[in-house]
Amino acid sequence: MIAFIDDHHGEPGVEPICRHLPIAPSTHYDHLAKLADPERLSDRGKRDGKLCPEIQRVFEANFQVYGVRKVWRQMRREGFNVARCTVERLMRDMGLEGVIRGKKIKTTLPDKAQPCPLD
Repeated sequence: MIAFIDDHHGEPGVEPICRHLPIAPSTHYDHLAKLADPERLSDRGKRDGKLCPEIQRVFEANFQVYGVRKVWRQMRREGFNVARCTVERLMRDMGLEGVIRGKKIKTTLPDKAQPCPLD
């Protein structure tokens, strides 16, 4: 919603747009202030900002095949004191996903020549 407001706030302004959306104008202004000054971020936000490049580095260094558990274990070996669920959340937010081995098993193959039964 913040991006939508940024794109369309020119003529009507932020407040009229926020009246029609489920967001307070102060939330929009607070978001802009945090973008301008990263020191206003919460402690979790600051830590996430430091951990994201490290997670990306570990993921890239291992040919983009490591999943959450292996990235977390590698980071622990390197001395980062981070929870596995934190690594999971940040990897999900960054769109990183490990390789999934195996194939999905197909138990039935439909015959396209046969008509489908009616409900």
